[in-house]
Amino acid sequence: MTEKTIHIIGAGLAGSEAAWQAANSGAHVTLHEMRPVHQTEAHHTDGFAELVCSNSFRSDDAENNAVGLLHEEMRRAGSLVLRAADNNKVPAGGALAVDRDAFSAAVTDAINNHPNIDVEREQIDALPPEEWDNVIIATGPLTAAPLAEAIRSFTGEESLAFFDAIAPIIYKETINFDIAWYQSRYDKVGPDGDGADYINCPMDEDQYAQFLNALLTSEKTEFKDWEKSTPYFEGCLPIEVMAERGPETLRFGPMKPVGLTDPRTGKRPHAVVQLRQDNAIGTLYNMVGFQTKLKYGAQTDVFRLIPGLEKAEFARLGGIHRNTFLNSPKLLDENLRLKKASRLRFAGQITGVEGYLESAAIGLLAGRFAVADTKNEMAALPPPTTALGALLNHITGGHISDSGGKTFQPMNINFGLFPDLEAPRKDADGNRLRGKERGRARKRLITQRALLDLAGWLDSKHLAAE
Repeated sequence: MTEKTIHIIGAGLAGSEAAWQAANSGAHVTLHEMRPVHQTEAHHTDGFAELVCSNSFRSDDAENNAVGLLHEEMRRAGSLVLRAADNNKVPAGGALAVDRDAFSAAVTDAINNHPNIDVEREQIDALPPEEWDNVIIATGPLTAAPLAEAIRSFTGEESLAFFDAIAPIIYKETINFDIAWYQSRYDKVGPDGDGADYINCPMDEDQYAQFLNALLTSEKTEFKDWEKSTPYFEGCLPIEVMAERGPETLRFGPMKPVGLTDPRTGKRPHAVVQLRQDNAIGTLYNMVGFQTKLKYGAQTDVFRLIPGLEKAEFARLGGIHRNTFLNSPKLLDENLRLKKASRLRFAGQITGVEGYLESAAIGLLAGRFAVADTKNEMAALPPPTTALGALLNHITGGHISDSGGKTFQPMNINFGLFPDLEAPRKDADGNRLRGKERGRARKRLITQRALLDLAGWLDSKHLAAE
């Protein structure tokens, strides 16, 4: 299509998706990835799209859940990330979870074997050279310090930041199944699942109190002075922070027992720790919602207090790292370009979206927008009624910031980002809808509208620039 090169910095979820979208449109792409030349605090491999936290892409319900809708929109848009996820999924109830190593390998192989993509293993320590006139910076929340400083200096903005935490992974063979049992919440059957996709570790009231006390009193990671004012992201709080908010917080969060029955007693436990399959062969399980800032020694002591995990061995312990992101509503235009330098476009978590799929979704858009630039055309924006458009709108103008621009925070996709629709009062048979039934019906209307509008966007042509 064109000899003009699109340079993409970072081969995480967003950068890999952006490269795939651009290359499949006929553009030539050079993808710059600093690993293994320089590793981050959170990555363990040099593979593309490595999942450093959970292995779950969350709900795959495209009819009733905003995340599931985003999955479906990306599938229809030819997403590499969704293709790799669908081909490497593991049982996870109604969620889409993957074998993280196989998933990364699938993305890496696809990128390396694409004829329109060249890969350069190098660290970019400054703003790209001026001759790179079409750049996507998709370096994620762990952007290398020299590049992060260059961006901060150029934009004149203080980088916003938050702490993100990682959950531990356990070897299945070390779990005590005299206590633990398999069951999905409410026995829900999900993709490739059977209604028994999670391992459950129950607690009675006394065991929960003992665990909570150990959690609150054990040694935790100490932050540097310059980090202490950095906020946590509410969607990924360490369990210790949740526990500090009150003794019942965990029981209404990651340890909620609803929809689960202990087969030994026939009753619902007081609290439950759930483990989700982390690889295809089922030898590794991660602790759902157990992001932690406990020190390593404390983690093994505290987590072995959980019934069923008394002799657990850990393939990976949890951890915490500092993430950075842009004040995107102030700095970026609707095409994800830096207002101060339109040759620079940003994608992924650095733009202020939170979550694997949200990051990849912004990469998908950035790749398509960059292709339009190579042809001197304006990209057609996804309608704000779609999940893709709702995310884009939020980070490039939908967020209402205070006068100092300090309130912008990372955001997952959710129905609150979509233009509203009035909930129907009656179903198709004329029966009156009430309460939650009306809410579910409203969500179905939103998802139906989104997929209809998405089809129109995918069929649209780029508009000629004036």
